[in-house]
Amino acid sequence: MERFELDKYLVVLLGGGAGAVARYAAGVAVMTRYSGRFPLGTFLINVSGSFFIGLLMTLFSERMPGHANWRLFLVTGVLGGYTTFSSFEYETYVAGRTATPLLGLLYVVSSVVFGYLAVWLGAWLMLKR
Repeated sequence: MERFELDKYLVVLLGGGAGAVARYAAGVAVMTRYSGRFPLGTFLINVSGSFFIGLLMTLFSERMPGHANWRLFLVTGVLGGYTTFSSFEYETYVAGRTATPLLGLLYVVSSVVFGYLAVWLGAWLMLKR
């Protein structure tokens, strides 16, 4: 493996670690203040991650197509470690099984709709400038 390729893997590794720590901290912060059955921590993490991916990918592809390592670090690494799709799927299953199938459906629909709106808003804010 060439040194340049190894650099890319290290950049993703460092970003992923930072994103995972940020996800844990955000989830703990939300869940210490909220005790409902709706998985609000994961929901907010996924929506904010969607916002930032819309913002950053628009920035990197249309405003500042610069060094690829920034995209690898921030999008693939940090946001890849920060967003929680597998947790989202499991929590949907748990909500539908332990509370009501309607709560699971509400969680899926609201996560997809608000996640899409967050991506759109992030991209729109970046294109507006």
